[in-house]
Amino acid sequence: MKTSARNQFPGKVLSVEKGAVGAVVKMRTDGPCTITAFITKEAVEDLKLKKGDDVSAIVKSTEVMIAKGD
Repeated sequence: MKTSARNQFPGKVLSVEKGAVGAVVKMRTDGPCTITAFITKEAVEDLKLKKGDDVSAIVKSTEVMIAKGD
């Protein structure tokens, strides 16, 4: 796979939690760092994502959000 995106992080899927519409996918990068992504349930099924899969997170800067809890 070749993309124009520069912010690509290879790693492994830690967990996939499917909901009614979407899914939360957690992955550990080679960094090590944990990335959590919300993607459609259809994307999970099309990619056949499961724990332990080798994946890459591709981050668009317009989609990055930071939150701080109390």
